[in-house]
Amino acid sequence: MSSKRTYPRRVKTEAGEIEFRHMTAADEAAVLAFAKKLPVHDLLFIPRDISNPKVLAAWIKEMERGGLTSLLAVKGSEVVGCGTIVRDELSWSPHVGEIRMVVSKDVRGTGVGRSLSQEIFALALEMGLEKIVAQMTVDQRGAIALFESLGFKAEALLRGQVKDKTGKTYDIVVLGHNVAQVRAQLEAYGVPAAVS
Repeated sequence: MSSKRTYPRRVKTEAGEIEFRHMTAADEAAVLAFAKKLPVHDLLFIPRDISNPKVLAAWIKEMERGGLTSLLAVKGSEVVGCGTIVRDELSWSPHVGEIRMVVSKDVRGTGVGRSLSQEIFALALEMGLEKIVAQMTVDQRGAIALFESLGFKAEALLRGQVKDKTGKTYDIVVLGHNVAQVRAQLEAYGVPAAVS
């Protein structure tokens, strides 16, 4: 399904004006610089270490293939956030997408994360996904609250699922949003545009 949303798109936040735009191969160096500034703990709920140049190169190839849709949050010329929708149309779950998102510590608490999550969520809806999931370490309380505010609910706890570079393990919470069910309920009430 083609996107109805147009980019770049600008929003005002407490951190100043932020531009959202699709990530391209030309952004590789800027995204790598962003990822290298992130605390290692922030990277744990992303399945691969995006601060590794090989992982980032593979990410860009997957984006170009169409398996990922990534938006960047840019302040001035600096990447301050990235949100991605992962969808595998050849799997048993082509109706499910996963949102992966990370925001720079410098702009947390300023509305950048909320705006980026809303933008990514809207893109996921436009893709026609019936269910959207997100996962993060259980101590990422701000991220959990952000996704819960979008209607996500805890579905699973995976104990000891990720291990940092020092060998410490962390639990992951999986949050899900049944978009198809919400859409059906809204249509029953005559307000289908609320999830479009």
